[in-house]
Amino acid sequence: MMLSILVVNPGSSSLKLSVVTAAEGKAAHERELEAPDGRVDEAALRGFLDGAGPIDAVGVRVVHGGAEFSTSTRVDAAVIARIDALAGLAPLHNPPAATALRVLLRHLPRHPVVACFDTAFHASLPAAAATYAIPWEWTERWAIRRYGFHGLSHAYASRRAAELVGRPLGRLGTVTCHLGAGASLAAVQGGVSVDTTMGFTPLEGLVMATRSGSVDPGLLLWLQREAGMGPGALERALERESGLLGLSGVSGDMRAVAAAAEHHQGRARLALDVYGHRLCAGIGAMAVSLHRFDALVFTGGVGEHDAAVRARVCARLGLLGVPATLDDPEAGRDAVISPQGAAVAVLVVHAREDLEIAREVRRVLGSAPPSTP
Repeated sequence: MMLSILVVNPGSSSLKLSVVTAAEGKAAHERELEAPDGRVDEAALRGFLDGAGPIDAVGVRVVHGGAEFSTSTRVDAAVIARIDALAGLAPLHNPPAATALRVLLRHLPRHPVVACFDTAFHASLPAAAATYAIPWEWTERWAIRRYGFHGLSHAYASRRAAELVGRPLGRLGTVTCHLGAGASLAAVQGGVSVDTTMGFTPLEGLVMATRSGSVDPGLLLWLQREAGMGPGALERALERESGLLGLSGVSGDMRAVAAAAEHHQGRARLALDVYGHRLCAGIGAMAVSLHRFDALVFTGGVGEHDAAVRARVCARLGLLGVPATLDDPEAGRDAVISPQGAAVAVLVVHAREDLEIAREVRRVLGSAPPSTP
């Protein structure tokens, strides 16, 4: 029997709730609660639970599992304490998740609650991809490595792509592009993550809405030494004042930047060019981590909805076998958008982290058939 699973996605200022009762399709009930500074409105949560119908189990997204958690884990007080201890690695996301877990255990004491970590999918990274070339003492003492993020999205997108192209997941080499306010790529070989662009934190990698992505660490040392910038100022600038926003001076929203570029605002045009350059370079890097490159998958808000971004990227990747001619999918539909017979299939897959979390809950509780997405 298919479990009815409450999926909880805590953010820094909201709590997204949905009930998943089937392997595919829309969630039966959905609601987003305000949660300023991660504080959960318990009365509103209880109201949602009262109207959601029977619930068998709960799955909660946790951004950073550190070295502690390499797989989804059933939650108790000790697990929450370990998640709390990782707060320094994801200060905007792990504390709200820990708060949500405590509230859920209190309100649903007889229900199994499973923490699903965004870093877990990337625990399979080979040492060559996961290890930084830093003093070995740092690596050992503080468990510093490339953890990767958006794992729930990358896992779902790669498995959905295999379904859409009609190939066994175990024989497919895929580059998945999760492009939203946060953005990352993953090289997925046979359903296993072998490389990704985000690292110890979600700051590494691609240009994002307000995050810088990768920058020369020497630049940060220079800013500390010569400009007198402390850790707080650097963190604020790199997390909230960089990316598309910092480049364009207009917005971190791709739609607003594209509109400004159409009106010949030079910095907006530059922002699109830098974004596309980094994205294409990242896709190339992910492709060479695969045994074979079979599919390029776009997901996330920008990846799903911005045909112009997809077209600009694919036009530059002909060297990798990516076709430049694409057919836009119908709105709201997962689809292969490349011509039949293309060396590399190009797909649009709608992000469904809720389905991936539900799948993980079923797996942890021993009720997930191997074929469920």
